[in-house]
Parts: sequence; structure tokens; C-alpha cells
Amino acid sequence: MSRFDWLAEYLPRLEGERVVVRSGSARTLAPAHWLNLDHEDWGRAAELAAAMGLRWAGLWGDHRGSSLVVHACLEYQGDYLVLGTEVPADRPELRSHTSFYPAADRMERHAADLLGLRFDGHPDPRRWTRHQAWPEEAHPLHPDFPVQGEPRGQTPPDADYPFRKIQGAGVYEIPVGPVHAGIIEPGHFRFHAAGEPILSLEERLGYVHKGIEKIAVGRDGDALVRLAGRVSGDSTVAHAWAACQALERATGCRVPERALVLRALLCERERVANHLGDIGAICNDVGFPFAQMQCSALREQWQRRSAELFGHRLLMDRIIPGGVVCDLDAAGMQRLGTDHRALRQVTGSLFDLLDDLPSLADRLFSTGRLSPETARRLGAPGYVGRASGQGFDLRTAGPYAPYDRFPVEVPVFETGDVAARMQVRQEEIRIGLELMDRLLAGLPEGPVREPLPEPGCGCEGLGMVEGWRGEILSYVRLDDTGRVARFFPRDPSWLTWPALENIVLGNIVPDFPVCNKSVNGSYSGQDL
Repeated sequence: MSRFDWLAEYLPRLEGERVVVRSGSARTLAPAHWLNLDHEDWGRAAELAAAMGLRWAGLWGDHRGSSLVVHACLEYQGDYLVLGTEVPADRPELRSHTSFYPAADRMERHAADLLGLRFDGHPDPRRWTRHQAWPEEAHPLHPDFPVQGEPRGQTPPDADYPFRKIQGAGVYEIPVGPVHAGIIEPGHFRFHAAGEPILSLEERLGYVHKGIEKIAVGRDGDALVRLAGRVSGDSTVAHAWAACQALERATGCRVPERALVLRALLCERERVANHLGDIGAICNDVGFPFAQMQCSALREQWQRRSAELFGHRLLMDRIIPGGVVCDLDAAGMQRLGTDHRALRQVTGSLFDLLDDLPSLADRLFSTGRLSPETARRLGAPGYVGRASGQGFDLRTAGPYAPYDRFPVEVPVFETGDVAARMQVRQEEIRIGLELMDRLLAGLPEGPVREPLPEPGCGCEGLGMVEGWRGEILSYVRLDDTGRVARFFPRDPSWLTWPALENIVLGNIVPDFPVCNKSVNGSYSGQDL
């Protein structure tokens, strides 16, 4: 089936199933297709989409006068479809998508907490984002809710959250977090175990809620992208790029070719740096600190070069609306080429050692397995999905510039264990080094920034970027003055954290740290 044939098949089927496609269905939310539904058909559309194999990718709501406009994003073979509907702001009720798409669970609960949306048929009515920080009846994304909140003294502890219980002889409960022994971000993990095997894991996140969606409102494009780059600091390039895409598509900005190639170069550098860190951390969690020492040293050298040539170790604030703030001269390109050759040689030897070490294989192979079927059902993106047979990579499935001119190899494994998730990272480092060499060789001449056009009226756009964890979505709507009226960034961690709850089942409690590190979901990216 070609890229667009599925949509032609999808629309008549919806109408044939008596799902009402409302006027305005031809609207586009570039580059996605748009389908405007009657709110009564919201659930039925998801049921049909799930049956046809569309992947659920995100949900957000937007206050517009007396209505609440709700969007759900679906993906199929690299094409995107945005379902849209309106509900009265004083009676915001919709059918839940969770029974058809487990990935919708937490985002629907997030929308319930922040927007007041009620999802009929949702299997879990517990709050998700509100940790006692505002009154139960208040919803921070309502236009009348103040940015600074409604302080009432010290926020009480969220001690009464109703974690699920498992009863039975020999079953015991282990609470871990939210404050951890190391310097990682806060998250609570509640285990049930019988002996050492884990029977269930329930996560409680949201402890670093930053109000990203609220404080974005009223910003100009530059300020929005700076904020987007701080959704998750280790994905600052990818989130900033996705927000820029949304702004540029909304305003019709044509980004210079040189800037697009430089953006890809920065994004691939971010990918390599994080994969190096994760490979070392996975090995360290099973008692092989030598690998962490080697990977940490390599990552440090890599980030120092980023600071030298691009002005920031983590490449923060390097991508801006219309282009980039940094350029490369011939000497810088030569340094990068030398770095690529050196890292390729060192990692080749190091990864050969890791692949052949029996003690490492004993801890990683068959540990923390995520089956291809479960990965597909959860819509797991990035290296988590690719280790479990899901070959989706936005750079190839729906290539955006400049990846439409620089094809990317996608490594896919079937075993779905910790070893496979580490092998995907190893392969992506190898592929990334080759890709960056091609990007440097194909770097065109020209400017590195084009100013954003002044929008004549309210407009909106959708950005999609393959970050190092996987697919990032970014929705932006501008008001008539060109200021941000709505911003929603969806980090891939929204979809990989639930995978971890499945990955650990049947594994022993001491293997949780390495299972967790092999997924490495972003707390901050999920806690908007």
C-alpha cells in the first residue's frame, strides 16, 4: 500500500460504519491528514483505526472559547492522521481510547487532570499528573487558571495514592522512590513479588511537573523553542527541532538547506552521546564498570567537541526557528571527520568485547524481554520498539528534510531483551557515525537561518522528529498576534514507561535496575 492509499480506504470505511465525518474534514495539520469527527463518534473511530493497524501516538486538548477542541494523533506506515473533535467546555466528555489503545491510558489521565476532560469507559479513574498541587476541581490549562497557580502553603504529600494490591500467600510489596539513592529524577516504583520473581510493577511519575504547557502560552517563537529544549535536557536538540518544525509549518517558513543538514548533524551527535552513556550504564548495572569507564570517557570527549565547535556540551539552544545559531567551517568539519574515525575504531573494539563476554551475556540475554506483540500493542517507539521487532523510524518511514536525501539504516532485533536494546544502541552509534560523515560531505553552501514570517492570523503546525529515544511530536497553535496559544510536546517516554511495567514481569527483583536502564525513560519528558 502506498503512502496515501490507506487514507482513501480509511475515510469511506469510517463513513460506512456510520461515523460522522463533519464539515472541515479536508483541513490539514501539516504534514498530517485531518479528520474532523462528531464527538459521539470519537470512540468508534479509534476502534476502527485500531482494527486497521494504525498506531496511537498522542492526545492533547485546546480551549477555544466555549469549546474544548481535542486531538488524537495516529500513525500508519509513516503517514499521520489527526482526529479532531469539539466538546462543550462546560461538559467535556468523550469516549476513552484506552480500551482500543493501551498507550492512551496516561495521556487521557493527564488531559483529565489538566483540562478537566472526562473519558467515559476509561479503565483507571485515578489522577495522574495532579500530585495534590492544586485543588481537585481546578484544571491548570483552563485559560482562567493563573500561571503561578493558587498557592496554599506547603503541598501535602501524595501519600494516599491508591496503588493496586495483590493478595496471596508469600506475596510482598516493595516501594522504591520517589527519591532515589543516586542523582536520577524522582519516580516511584511499587513492586509485588513472590520470592524474587516480580509479579507486578506499578509506576507513579509526575514528581517533576513543570507546567510546560501552561508557561508556553504567550511566548514568541524563539522563547517557545528555548522552552521546548528543556522538556527533557538529554533530548534538547530533538525537542527543539520538533517545536521548530511545528512553527515553521504553521507560518510557511522555508528553512535553508544548510541549516537542515546542520540540524541533522546536531541530532545525530545527541543520539551518539546518549547511546554511549546508556551502554556504559547498562554494563555497570550488572557489575562491569570497565565499560562504563570507557563509554563515559568517550562521551566526555564527544561533548567537549560539541562545546568547542557548537557552543554547548548538550547542544542546547543551538536550533532556533528558521535554522540554527551555529555554523561549521572547513577546520571544524575536518575535526569532526577525525573524531568519527577515531570513535568508530574504539567502539568497534569495545563492542566486540561486550558481545563476546560470557559474564555479561549471562546477565543481559533473556533478561527483561518485551515480546514483539506487546511492543506493538503499546506502540513502543525508538530502541525499545526496534529491539522487539518494531522497525518504525521516522527518518525512513516518513523522512523529513534532510533525511529524505540521506537514507538511514534501521537496526531491528526480535528477542526484545536487555541485550537487544543494547545492541540497537551499538548499531545506531555505528550507523550514526556513517550518516554524519555523509551529512558533512553533503553540507551545502548558504545561510543558516531564515526569519519566521509574520502570521497573518491564527495558525497551527505539527512537528515530528526521530529523537534518540524515538519519535517526538510537537503541536503548536499561534494566536492572531503570532504568540503561542497552545503547545504540546509528546516525548517518546510517554510510550516506553508503560513498556517497563511489562518488561520486568517474571524477572527477579535485582534485575530491575538493568531493565530500567535498558529502557531509560525520561521522567522530565513525561512530566510536563
